[in-house]
Amino acid sequence: MRFSTLALKATTLLLFSVHANAFWRMPCVVSGLARLDPLKYYGTISEHMHAIHGSSGFSDSAGTAELLAGDCTSCQVAQDKSAYWTPALYFQNSATSEFSLVNQVGGMLAYYLLRTNAGSTNVTAFPHGFEMIAGDTNQREFKYPVPDVDKSNWNVEPYNTQAFKRQAALGFNCLDYSNPGATEGSLYRHSLPDKAYLDAHCKSGVRFELMFPSCWNGKPTPEDKKSHMAYPSLVGEGDCPPEFPIRLNTLFFETIWDTSAFADTAGQFVIANGDPTGNGYHGDFIMGWDEAFLQEATNQCTNLSGKIEDCPLFTIQPIDTSTSCNITESNIPAPLAKDVVSGGATTLPGNPAIVSTGYASDAPAASSSSSPSSPISSVAVSSAPATSTSTSTSSAQPSSSAASVSHQAPGALFAAKSSADPATEVSSPSTLTTPSSSPSPPAVTPAPAPQSPGSSQSYFSTEYATKGQDVVEVLWVEDVVTVTAPSARKRHLHKHRRGGVL
Repeated sequence: MRFSTLALKATTLLLFSVHANAFWRMPCVVSGLARLDPLKYYGTISEHMHAIHGSSGFSDSAGTAELLAGDCTSCQVAQDKSAYWTPALYFQNSATSEFSLVNQVGGMLAYYLLRTNAGSTNVTAFPHGFEMIAGDTNQREFKYPVPDVDKSNWNVEPYNTQAFKRQAALGFNCLDYSNPGATEGSLYRHSLPDKAYLDAHCKSGVRFELMFPSCWNGKPTPEDKKSHMAYPSLVGEGDCPPEFPIRLNTLFFETIWDTSAFADTAGQFVIANGDPTGNGYHGDFIMGWDEAFLQEATNQCTNLSGKIEDCPLFTIQPIDTSTSCNITESNIPAPLAKDVVSGGATTLPGNPAIVSTGYASDAPAASSSSSPSSPISSVAVSSAPATSTSTSTSSAQPSSSAASVSHQAPGALFAAKSSADPATEVSSPSTLTTPSSSPSPPAVTPAPAPQSPGSSQSYFSTEYATKGQDVVEVLWVEDVVTVTAPSARKRHLHKHRRGGVL
């Protein structure tokens, strides 16, 4: 009888754990680059440039209905006509003061993480008409310790605040595929490193990351597009505040920018809103699914692989179909034809002021802009498939040249979660395979055959995660100590200097 009771507890624990770690990642290529932002600048032109992904129905006044009416989507699941957008990234040349658009590598990934509150398996799909913004475009400082305090302290003042969680939800992941030992965890740092550090350590680019709040108060979207949502206790996981009890899909953006293309050129990287620090990075989302379908997918697509192909409900589009989907031309306001999108001007599109300290203003700089000799379209579409300071001042020698945009999926390295308090768990490095400098991976990377665990360990689940074209296997290990709730150890896919955010 005792054995049966313990087995039942273990089974229940496993069911909760599997659902809490289920997710899918939605690959989306750029559908356009334009100064459009219907959430903050409804019916008019935005002050800065955005990289836009999703439905062709996007416009300065688009909502869920307009997105669903779009002719196509640049995301790989045909049923997803949502809109996902973030500010673009530019490089300013020190010698000429001119700005150049930095290429995205493979578009972006929108992760749908099925995280739950403790003791629950319920995740509510985004409702029809749902909208939200994550991040603060005016923020220019990270006022908390660097590196982060241990995650076990995130429920202790001053870290148990939404103000801290909003800033901890940003990540700037340094990539160097030639050095697997340098792999960083998601949301490892919350500010964009300076160029010297990028040149020395981020030879495969930088992955911009953004975790959206997932706790909803059940009310309609407010004018600020933010106050109806809150972060759970550990930013991407944990429990929701009592005032925001409804757990929605946890949305997480990843975009790799090819900063290595400018390694041999003096200058600085500036986000399109005039932010060289990264602290003002932000993202927007408008729901573009059929609500009933998204709820069905949320309930049924609970595979741990994260691959959209593992959800039988999804209609997967060919890559060529996704890349051919652009914002409908008639949705682009005529004044945007004068914007210099790709580069050649000494001001950013929209001419926002470049502010590196304090708290910036929404107002653009009131100076004249330099125009290139030939006009550039207002919508640039991807032509190819797609220590107390927050930055380092390490010097480095230039070593990289420009790389072409590819369809390599960014793919964060998610750590396997266990039933134990994630704040108390210690991570360990995993062996990774170094991808080539110009990878051309298949649309779906096959999972490797499971390997036998050590004789002294048992495992109850296997999870796969991708890094570029590599697949890493994670075995979930469970140690039963007594008849009380077991303490679990886990293997991580990457190194953390603190507990895994994801």
